[in-house]
Amino acid sequence: MKSNLFDLSGKKIVFSGATGVLGHTMSLHLAKEGAEIIILGRTESKMTQLLSDIELAGGTGSGYRCNVTDPISVENAAKRIASDYGTIDILINAAGGNMPGAVITPDQNFLDLDTASLKNVIDLNYMGTVLPIKFILPLMLKNNKGNILNISSMAASRPMTRVMGYASAKAAIDNLTKWLSIELALKHGPDFRVNALAPGFFLTEQNRTLLTQSTGELTTRGKQIIAHTPMNRFGKPEDLLGALQWLCSDASAFVTGSVIAVDGGFSAYSGV
Repeated sequence: MKSNLFDLSGKKIVFSGATGVLGHTMSLHLAKEGAEIIILGRTESKMTQLLSDIELAGGTGSGYRCNVTDPISVENAAKRIASDYGTIDILINAAGGNMPGAVITPDQNFLDLDTASLKNVIDLNYMGTVLPIKFILPLMLKNNKGNILNISSMAASRPMTRVMGYASAKAAIDNLTKWLSIELALKHGPDFRVNALAPGFFLTEQNRTLLTQSTGELTTRGKQIIAHTPMNRFGKPEDLLGALQWLCSDASAFVTGSVIAVDGGFSAYSGV
């Protein structure tokens, strides 16, 4: 009988940000592969819809109301998960996003930065990753093994105009991923892994109007991105699934501290 290094059957996966465009596709795929999806989400209606989609696909899941930037909210959700599941195999931190005040538009300069918005973006992307790790990790320690997957961005390693706050927060995610991989391996053993996926440019509801016009034509910024993406297209959510499955499965058992780019060659291209 063939062994399947990529098998996810029975894996219990806590997933924040699962109701977003990319998170929805990712969580649905993992559920189809036999994993139990445990959603951390702020919006009940979005969690209900995703859980319905998971059930229709033949998978299983559950949802827990949670604000990942609020320590008490995350701790309470973790306690309920501990009561319901006991232990957890994988944590995926996909909650994140940007907001207008943390962006420097072409007609602004750094002095126009809204520091309150910057703090909110850092809280959502960075603390919204740190807090689930802090409160879900004990459920992995019970098992003496665990797998944490953070979601980074090309903005972390290739700073871009405008998205100052988001880029800073995602750069912190890259650093956290590497630091925590060492911390857990040295103090808790080789069965603890921490990695990150760094998507390139994918069309989402958040960036669609920035990259495309109502006619479907690319904006100037959209054209710049495609010109620097050798594969000459934006990513589709399905493009993340191979790397996702690899990093969640035993096929990547000796991989930790890595940030895996899924970007159509954007990070490798110098532009000439």
